[in-house]
This record gives sequence, structure tokens and C-alpha cells, in this order.
Amino acid sequence: MTRTAVAPQREPAVRKAAPGGAPAPRRSGRRRIALPYLLLLPALLLELLVHLIPMLMGIGMSFKELTQFYIRDWSAAPWAGLDNFAVSIDFDAPVGQALLRSFLTTCLFTVLSVALCWFLGTAAAIFLQEEFRGRGILRTLFLVPYALPVYTAVITWAFMFQRDNGLINHVLHDQLGIGDSPAFWLIGDNSFWSLLVVSVWKGWPFAFLTVMAGLQNIPRDMYEAASLDGAGVLKQIRHITLPSLRPVNQILVLVLFLWTFNDFNTPFVLFGEAAPEAADLISLHIYQSSFQTWNFGTGSAMSVLLLLFLLVVTGVYLLLTTRGRKTSDV
Repeated sequence: MTRTAVAPQREPAVRKAAPGGAPAPRRSGRRRIALPYLLLLPALLLELLVHLIPMLMGIGMSFKELTQFYIRDWSAAPWAGLDNFAVSIDFDAPVGQALLRSFLTTCLFTVLSVALCWFLGTAAAIFLQEEFRGRGILRTLFLVPYALPVYTAVITWAFMFQRDNGLINHVLHDQLGIGDSPAFWLIGDNSFWSLLVVSVWKGWPFAFLTVMAGLQNIPRDMYEAASLDGAGVLKQIRHITLPSLRPVNQILVLVLFLWTFNDFNTPFVLFGEAAPEAADLISLHIYQSSFQTWNFGTGSAMSVLLLLFLLVVTGVYLLLTTRGRKTSDV
């Protein structure tokens, strides 16, 4: 008998085994790369719907004469070109003068608020670094203003600033005898300082929380070595704490600046739709220019100018601080 030749069969390709002995999956790498983008997709869609599309619509509205007569059909509003921008920056006209005054008030308010928030937050964070009894309770109390809803906190301050039955005048005038008569805190020049107090009270716990987190990255050995060399507390803060917190402070100051400059809820809840001239922040001023005079084109132009200003300031700030960090590192 003759044997029939049988063609040798190929063995199935064996997938390269993983270090543990199990075959390594082929698509696990792709899935691992795509998973973060899939998780970010809902947030990106919401960002597109809530911020980007309205921003583009606002930019388009700034080039039209959009008034109350064209609310039903915005596309029918006549084309204005750069006229709305020209009206906004014409500082010889009433509209431009009011916008410039509001802009300068907002700049002063932002500088004072950010400086006080940073100083109070940094001082409190440094003070609570050391172990002592009751430190946890103080940390919790310091974060209460940040945890409260904005409307609840500001409405409470509005009641406290009332002239006749507010807590502020009760303490200052009735109990301490300061002033001949109770002061008006929500009108006149005092409205600026009332707004500043509320803004600082509401914002400094964020600075405190951020600086306190940054202090955890500073090794304690540096303070011990400086103490052995005879450096006091102030020298340690100046030469160790503040230089080590420079990257944290860079982001913190920028975030506080943007939040404070764009703050609308605080003045709106504290004063209503018509803020006093001394506390006329630019966010509320743009709201009044748009929804009280029904001139949405001019209000949109003011918003675009504000956006450009914030973009320029942010870019210059990041450029200067980044260059300063590189120079100090060298």
C-alpha cells in the first residue's frame, strides 16, 4: 500500500503573550486612547451650546442695529457695520462717557478685590499651616462663604446694609456711636465699598483654599533648615513660601481677576437692575445698555470690546509671568 501524502497543516497564529501569560488584546490600546475623548464629549457639546454658540451670536449682533423692533426676527435688523463700536468708544458722547466711567470703576474695584482676596487667603493659609487645637474648625469656618450660594449670601448682605434696620448700622451707629446718623450703604459713594466688602467676603476663601493646597507641596525640611540658620518667620515667608507659591499665585491671580471683572451676580443681587454710579460695574452696565434701552446691538458691541480687553490682558499677563518664571529659573 502506498501512503497518501498529507499536506502539513499550519498552526494557528499565536498572539503574542503578555507578561502574565495571557494573550495581549489588540484593540485595548486604541480603546484606552479613545476613552478620555468619549468622556469629554458631553462636556464639549455643552460648552458649545452654552458658551461658544451664544458668543458667536453676540459677535454677529454687534454688527447690526438690533433694537426692540427686530426682536422677533433678528435677521431683518439692518446692517450697522462698525457703528455700534464707534458709539461705544466715542468718549465725547454720553454713551461712551458712561462706558468709560464704568470701565474705570470696574478696574479699581477689581484691583482692590483681587489684592484683598489674595492677601487674606494667603495670610489665613500660612497661619493654619501649623498644628494647633481647633485648626480644623477654623478651616471649615473659613470655607463657609465659598460654599454658600451666591444669591443667598448677597441677599443676606443686602439686608445687613439696610439703613434703618440693618445690622451694620445697628453696630456702628447704635452701639458704637460712629457717625451722626445711620449711613446709606446701598446708594451714593458708600455703595462702592459695600460691593467691595461683599466681593472680598465671597472670594477670599477660594484664594485660601488654593494657597493652602499649594503649601502642601513645600517640603518642611526647607523651613527647618532656615530656622536652624536663624531665619525668622517673616524671612521664611519671603524667601521660601512666596517663591515656592509663584506658580500657584500665577493662576490664582488670573482666575480671581477674570471672575471679579466679569462678576454680574453680586452687583445685580445687591443693587438690582439699576446700580448706583459709584458701583456701576461694566457687566451690569452692559446689561442695562442692552435690556433697559433695548439696544442689543450697542450692548453686544460693548461685550465684544470687553472680551477683547480680557483676552489682551490675559495674554500679556501670561507672557510676562511665564517669562519671569523662566528668568528666575535660569
